[in-house]
Amino acid sequence: MGQFSFRKESVALAVVFTAAIMVLGFIADQSRFEIILGGYFVAFLTFYFIWKSALEQDLTFYLGLAILIRLALVFAFPQLSDDVFRFIWDGRLINHGYNPFHYLPQDIMAEGWAHPWLDESLFKNLNSQEYHTIYPPVAQAVFAVSTWMFPSSVYWSAVVMKIFILLFEIGTLMLIPSLLRMMNFSPKNVLIYALNPLVIVEVVGNLHFEGVMVFFLLLSIYLLLSTRFYWSAVAMAFSIASKLLPLLFLMFFIKRLGWRLAAIYFALIAAVLVILHLPLIDGIFLANFGSSLDLYFQKFEFNASIYYLLRWLGYIFSGYNLIYYIGPVLATFTFLGILRASIKEKEYPMGKLPLRMLFAICLYLAFTPTVHPWYAILPLTLCMFTDFRFPVVWSGLITLTYINYSYDPYFENLLVVGLEYLVVYFWGLMELKKSNYLPLKKLTHLKFFR
Repeated sequence: MGQFSFRKESVALAVVFTAAIMVLGFIADQSRFEIILGGYFVAFLTFYFIWKSALEQDLTFYLGLAILIRLALVFAFPQLSDDVFRFIWDGRLINHGYNPFHYLPQDIMAEGWAHPWLDESLFKNLNSQEYHTIYPPVAQAVFAVSTWMFPSSVYWSAVVMKIFILLFEIGTLMLIPSLLRMMNFSPKNVLIYALNPLVIVEVVGNLHFEGVMVFFLLLSIYLLLSTRFYWSAVAMAFSIASKLLPLLFLMFFIKRLGWRLAAIYFALIAAVLVILHLPLIDGIFLANFGSSLDLYFQKFEFNASIYYLLRWLGYIFSGYNLIYYIGPVLATFTFLGILRASIKEKEYPMGKLPLRMLFAICLYLAFTPTVHPWYAILPLTLCMFTDFRFPVVWSGLITLTYINYSYDPYFENLLVVGLEYLVVYFWGLMELKKSNYLPLKKLTHLKFFR
């Protein structure tokens, strides 16, 4: 009877959860924050109940649910992000023999390229008309295949891209339980990723390649723990070639592998990356890709934490926005902070690698000027293999930033940003204080931490 009662409860929660996700995938759009808020509230509430009440024997049911929901979202056109239009733009350029890293969209239109596949309607939907593309080769390959299959359909090109991402997501959901067992964590932790509304909506729903990066990153860790050293390096290269963020983690491999093996590991990664970039790389690629990365730290701003505090101080003392200086300085601090953490490590078992990675990505996100909702997916993934849960809290709160797109004209609601980070930093510090991972003796003299 107890088992039947729980199954009935599971089905009821699954129905409510699925309905909320379908609203977010098929009905919500950036201008209707009340729908986004309501959908995410219901989805996260039911996710929490599922996560806390699930038994180990229920995981097959919930993993099946996670896959079916993702499958349904394959046919929902991305409503909360317009990045898909740049994906299609880049893919169409590649299919017609043009390197997408060579040409600015605004220059193409200004020069009057007479190509029906780069029409005005597609151009108007681009959110980065004056910037070179920043998407690495794995993503570009998916763009090219999808637009080759459906050269004149934005919708069906997006569907094909989503099918690729769905396959990677299924791979991730198969990998996580094995990794959790290898690291002696509860199998229930898989639900943190499998049924997290942010992951489902942003990866398959809104077509963000964090899902591809996560798959190859977890595959790399799995292969490393399985002593398949060379294949681990290949998988890490593919993760970096999907999104550049895993580069932040490489310093933590040096002590774990030793200098000689680490050098071989990094050389393999570099070799695979060169091969993956061969169809695109040349002098123009290097210059334009580098300039786009510079712009990321010197021009773009969204949902930042420490950067916004420094920007505010900059306004007080100089009277204008100092992002041109603050962005690169914070990027340097991020690198030095991760370097110092890797050097200071006294114990470096492989099982603690996700914890160090979590530290690195959180340091990066604390300092970067731009933190979109889907950026929280990587720390959320890594927290499954640690005792920290503040990324789960963050994955819910960061969705509040969609309120900014509901304003006409657009502006950023800094009260929402402040609330988001106040809760996340407080939660993280409280978890850190309870943990044995980092010494907090320097903080314990503060009454706040007693």
